[in-house]
Amino acid sequence: MSHDDFAFEKIRGLPSDLPRGEELLWQGSPTWKSLAIHTYYVRIVALYFGALLLWRIGVGIGAGNSFSAVALSCVWLLGLGSVAAGLLTMIAYLSSRTTVYSITSARVLLRHGIAVSVTVNIPFTLLEAADLRQRKDGNGDISLKLRKDQRLGYLVTWPHLRPGYITRPQPSFRSLPDARQAASVLGEAIARFAGPSAVRTATTTQAPIAIGPRTAATA
Repeated sequence: MSHDDFAFEKIRGLPSDLPRGEELLWQGSPTWKSLAIHTYYVRIVALYFGALLLWRIGVGIGAGNSFSAVALSCVWLLGLGSVAAGLLTMIAYLSSRTTVYSITSARVLLRHGIAVSVTVNIPFTLLEAADLRQRKDGNGDISLKLRKDQRLGYLVTWPHLRPGYITRPQPSFRSLPDARQAASVLGEAIARFAGPSAVRTATTTQAPIAIGPRTAATA
């Protein structure tokens, strides 16, 4: 028998029923492999421990230690690196399983949390812009820039945030396998919500979705 930790949700990823007239347009989740590499930096951690291992071997050989002594001194370092990379990979996998990104006709929602589920609800009226970033592997991120008068808790939303934006966090759909499709749905939804001239969607790697003044003024 299968078990769903979020079986209490009438609609997966939504904390409650949508208001009358609001429509669910798109839902998606991050891929765990891309999340592990680009959000939890498993590859960088592995390279770091690999560099430490090479350094330890070089130091041991330079000191004139025997091969067995050098190998023994490297075992604990190899084990520590394997455990660190393994834990980060497991967290990335669990995060991808428990994360649901949603786009409705009036808002975006980010439901995440391995132990405790949290839903971040962002109406279109609070958005200033959105950026699509696609990677060579086909996955991509959609970052949401909030209006200047809006504040978002960093710890509440992490790791679903745009890297490098700490003082003004930008909630993000991370490592989506269909990022371009999701960006298209978002752009069209905002256009219908705010007017046909409010949104411009570019097709570059870093593609801004500019939201016009009419949306920003209706908070």
